[in-house]
Amino acid sequence: MKFLTLILLLATSILGAQTNRYIYELKLKMDSTEIEYQKSYMVLDIGQLDTKFYGRDLLVTDSLNNKFGNLDNRYVDMTGQIVKRKNGTSKNENFINIKFEYYSFITSDPITWNILRETKSENGYTLQKATGNFGGRKWIAWFNKDIPFNEGPYKFCGLPGLIFEIMDDKQNFIYKLVKNQNLKENISTESFVESNFGNKAIPINEQQKRKLLLNFYNDPFAFERESFKNNTDLKINIGGKEAHNIEELNTLVKSMQSIIRKYNNPLEIDKVIHYK
Repeated sequence: MKFLTLILLLATSILGAQTNRYIYELKLKMDSTEIEYQKSYMVLDIGQLDTKFYGRDLLVTDSLNNKFGNLDNRYVDMTGQIVKRKNGTSKNENFINIKFEYYSFITSDPITWNILRETKSENGYTLQKATGNFGGRKWIAWFNKDIPFNEGPYKFCGLPGLIFEIMDDKQNFIYKLVKNQNLKENISTESFVESNFGNKAIPINEQQKRKLLLNFYNDPFAFERESFKNNTDLKINIGGKEAHNIEELNTLVKSMQSIIRKYNNPLEIDKVIHYK
């Protein structure tokens, strides 16, 4: 697929904007043993006070709801990469969907960069190379010193210029800047970042997040299980497969657990949950 046309702002227009929006193509492997990538477009919004990173489909869904009068469309971002931080800091507020709830938790994510002399030209812009360690992975970044933001996709920030490209050395995660917009107003993300289309984020800590994910893995259909207890004639459809009783539901549980184990390749591999 050809990259979208890259349009970068002049310094004067950057300084005049309320929000500078950069779109990145993200290619990731949900299973590190696979060859194929899953592709997503991600949004980096750099405002006057804070920076946010999230899936573009969240923005599209919110725009449709606003355009057509709150049709209550919903979208769940499965990249696990929704973050918000104050400008100039490496302290991030993370947002995550677990089952039917939406949660937020705070992490401190400093990255020590090694800036190299190596440069390359990309679409007429000179990019400089840097390397760093984060999340248990080694990263290679290319940044542009002419764009006056020490920012980049996800939690990658702190370089003297905007990150255009970044990937880990195993190439499980690859980000490439493909487009930007100069927005004259502050952009509200309250309905799809700080909350998920009606579900306001519940503050937790990392230990609680880990416990919630383990609880979900141990019984991903706990709600449905309770429904069976109260109604023995119930039929439940999960992913196109019907369960008519607890035994059939247990079969679906094992199938879901297998999927969770298979696609367990988080960006921050040092925080991976080793499911049994």
